[in-house]
Order: sequence, then structure tokens, then C-alpha cells
Amino acid sequence: MTPQVEIFFDLSSPWTRIAVHNFRLWSADKDVDVVWRPFLVGGVFNAVNDSVYAGRQSPDNPKVRLTYVWLREWAKLAGVAMNFPSPHHPVKSVHAMRFCCAIEGDQAALLRFAEGAFDAYFADQQNIDDPAVLIAIARAADLDSEQLAEQAQTAEIRARLRDNTQDAIDRGAFGSPTFFVERKFMYFGNDQIPLVQQRIEQCR
Repeated sequence: MTPQVEIFFDLSSPWTRIAVHNFRLWSADKDVDVVWRPFLVGGVFNAVNDSVYAGRQSPDNPKVRLTYVWLREWAKLAGVAMNFPSPHHPVKSVHAMRFCCAIEGDQAALLRFAEGAFDAYFADQQNIDDPAVLIAIARAADLDSEQLAEQAQTAEIRARLRDNTQDAIDRGAFGSPTFFVERKFMYFGNDQIPLVQQRIEQCR
């Protein structure tokens, strides 16, 4: 059988930026049905994990301080740019994730847009909550940027983002990225990718 992996992701998460790169690199030559699911991690935090906000109020906390050190080390290991935190951190990602939801049905296009957005935010420190920035990213990804911007503001796409976010919450997610293997085995974060890989092989 071909195992299915759903990956709920938010473009504002630095750990997600690394995890997407690492998982795509591993899965490129594997028989895996990968489904990328854009969602709003802020909505998840508000619902089930508001302790994240308390952590941001204590930047001198040793765990918070070291997390940034480890983040840069993980990024170096993965070979991805991580110029973070930026002046826009924590960025609101609702506009960016609506763009993603508008092209969710075309997974190749979704990944092109996501990679461009990751580079814009984590390498170039651009504001991915700015629709003009998102239009430029979409154009660079060979997408109809103006049409995409209009579609991202429709009631249908707004509802899709809410539904994706609620689906993740209902299934136990508390952050980004969240992996579901065969819809029932949940894993969280870049560091659990080896466990995701192991579960995929067990499900074959």
C-alpha cells in the first residue's frame, strides 16, 4: 500500500520552514501520498495552546533564548536560510495562508508558492502579511497573482482556512507543522520527522 501523510503547515513558523525542506528531501523518491494542508497556527494557539504567547513575553528565558540558537543550527544542518527573527516577528499569516488555501487543490503550485514565501520571510525578512508581497511571490511562482489575490479574499477561501484549522484542532494538533500518517498517527515538529518516516515504513 501507499501510505498517506497529511502535513498541516503555517508559513510563519520557522520550524515548519525547516521541516518542509527536510520532509520533501526525504520523500522525493519515496512511494508516499503526501497531502499539504494549509492552516492558521494562530487559530490553533488560541484554541488549545495559548502558552505560546506567554513564552514570547519572556525573551530572556533560557529555553526561549536557546531555542533561537538551536533553530539556526537546525537550519544550517538542513541547508536553508534562517534570518530570524525578523522585524515582522511574530507575523500575522492569515493573508498568506488564504493564498495557500486558494491553490490547495494544485499541490505543486502550493509548494512553489510556499517555498517562495518561506524564502521571502526567513531569508529576506519580508512581511508575508502584506498582500503586495504575496502577489510578488505568486508571480515569481508562475501563478496568476492578481486572480489569486482576489480569490484569497472570497468567502469560500476564508471558510476553507477556518475548516482546515478546525480539522487540525479536532484531530489533536497544537502547532505547526503537524503530521498525520494514515489519519491516525500524529507527530509534531521538525525533530519528529524520523518518527514520521518510521511510521510510514511500518504502514506499508
